[in-house]
Amino acid sequence: MYRRVLVGQGASFIGTMVTGVTIPVQIYALSHSSFYVGLAGLAGFVPIVIFGLYGGAIADAVDRRLLYLWSSLVTWAVTIALLAQTLLNVRSVPLILVLVAVQGAGFATSSSTRGAIIPRIVPGELVPAANTLNFTVGNVGQVLGPLVAGVLVGLPHGFAFAYGADALLFTVSLYSTFRLPAIRPVGTPTRRGVLAVFDGLRFISRNPVLLMSFGVDIAAMVLAMPRALFPQAAEARFHGGVGLLYASIAIGSVVGGLCSGWIGRVRRQGIALTVAVAGWAVAITLAGFAHTLWLAVVLLALAGSADLVSSVYRQTILQTYAPDDMRGRMQGVFTVVVAGGPRLGDLRAGAMAATTSLSIAWSGSAALCIVLVVAGGLAVGPFRRYDTRAVAASGAVGDTPAVSDGNGTGDGDGDGDGDGRTLSEGVT
Repeated sequence: MYRRVLVGQGASFIGTMVTGVTIPVQIYALSHSSFYVGLAGLAGFVPIVIFGLYGGAIADAVDRRLLYLWSSLVTWAVTIALLAQTLLNVRSVPLILVLVAVQGAGFATSSSTRGAIIPRIVPGELVPAANTLNFTVGNVGQVLGPLVAGVLVGLPHGFAFAYGADALLFTVSLYSTFRLPAIRPVGTPTRRGVLAVFDGLRFISRNPVLLMSFGVDIAAMVLAMPRALFPQAAEARFHGGVGLLYASIAIGSVVGGLCSGWIGRVRRQGIALTVAVAGWAVAITLAGFAHTLWLAVVLLALAGSADLVSSVYRQTILQTYAPDDMRGRMQGVFTVVVAGGPRLGDLRAGAMAATTSLSIAWSGSAALCIVLVVAGGLAVGPFRRYDTRAVAASGAVGDTPAVSDGNGTGDGDGDGDGDGRTLSEGVT
């Protein structure tokens, strides 16, 4: 089971990133405006908020495997539609934005569900390692995907080739999801629907550790995510290299993942998360002043390494801090922040580039992010003092039952052969 999930997610990450690069490049080719590229972020953000929160509540009440499968099918269907509009030469930015919105709904639901599955099939002490592996595999896809997209979009009918490649790769993920066993709720949810969503939000608001972990990520993505500026930077400053720019952050994340054995040994994860996010913002700020492609890529790669570390700590804090009957909703909020934050960042960057300059849009708000993250990390005492030993002593970690095989069984042996507890999200 583990091998299928890992291979399926790896293939889907590559395809998703191919489409993730192709959409803004196609929009920029049609409109020649970074503002319209930023609007794609807004189009995806609204459904991510709605379906991330509500999808997480549903994931706490139904078989997570079925919900993951159906929401993935929605995302796959949108890729087919993107391919069709390209083949038909529709040349409509509004249509692409509508498809991005539908794609966001499917993505948010599937991501919320996938994140809630992980602690059900991985022992608590291995959650950091599982998250590191999953993020690393995802980042390999984020390296290969933009590089493949950079080649494909440069070919005649390149947009069609790119969307077609994503559609083919995603079928591998659909197969691995289909082969998962049933992952039913533990117990009966006390509330359903919108009330369940509010229960999840109240749980977060009463826990400053969770609240702050989300806050630093929002600051990092909204204020310091420059990806909406990559098409403009590639054309106006570097005279090419758009695929390399999109891949550079993920390249650094892969390198960070390969050197990540120390991550699980850090106990003061609140401080570690603050340092990692501040490091991300420093590297992004410096990259915005680079006027050679290689220097920008190196600095963005350094930012990616810091982002890998912060991603693992954010996900680990969330998965080990919340009880199982709340994890779907917690992952829903996580999806909103991790996937929605960059889309707001796209809108912010595009709007700033249209009204100021490329350097200000790239580096100005990233510098502000550094100040806010460091100040917040130092000011919030429970977050600053957060120690995994205290969480383990309270019993919050390691309470995850084995996955059901559909008949109420599951040996939880952790041997990776499909009958026990294993996994590798990766999401954003």
